[in-house]
Amino acid sequence: MKLIRNIILSLFFMLVSLGGGVALAVVGAALYFAPGLPDVRQLQDFELHTPLRIYTRDAKLIGEFGEERRIPVDFENIPQPMIDALIAAEDQSYFEHSGVDPRGLARAAVELAQSGGAIQSGGSTITMQVARNYLLTLDQTFTRKIREILLALQMEQVLDKEAIFELYVNKIFLGNRAYGIASASETYYDKPLGELTLAQTAMIAGLPKAPSAFNPLANSERSL
Repeated sequence: MKLIRNIILSLFFMLVSLGGGVALAVVGAALYFAPGLPDVRQLQDFELHTPLRIYTRDAKLIGEFGEERRIPVDFENIPQPMIDALIAAEDQSYFEHSGVDPRGLARAAVELAQSGGAIQSGGSTITMQVARNYLLTLDQTFTRKIREILLALQMEQVLDKEAIFELYVNKIFLGNRAYGIASASETYYDKPLGELTLAQTAMIAGLPKAPSAFNPLANSERSL
């Protein structure tokens, strides 16, 4: 209960600048949804599915079996240019906010009012995307967005920024069965993350928004 109380207080003070009525409405929603939320602590030791790989005696990969291509990577092994590129593309205030970007929420609120209850795009921080990808469905609804916000605020009290970012880069779909940035690097350029050029790094960082359309196998002009 203490964690939930802290989350609700944080959310209230964050949104009060948007207007008292908005803040009270969102806090009311928080009180309603919080008891039924998944436990974010399960992400502390979360194990992602990886394909079965067959290697030769000299460690050369000869076969990979599974629906998802994934090569998990630790935060300390992510090249700084890749971190910078993903932050710039997805969540420029990632290392400053507490899980939720009030400005992004304001844009999403306007969109919600205009769409009649369906969330069409935007407003999600990297932390919110982790909450959605690991703990929620992909339904574009108001109730899912509220849960996403609450889980993101909880997550930031349980995990540090590096751990959340690591969860993000290992889960995101980047086209052609590639899940995570290390898998995308091997899929599109046949090289590990540390050997990517800046242009290749920028291409992979831009994939989360439209992986099927933007990947270099579907669009040869982007193959750098």
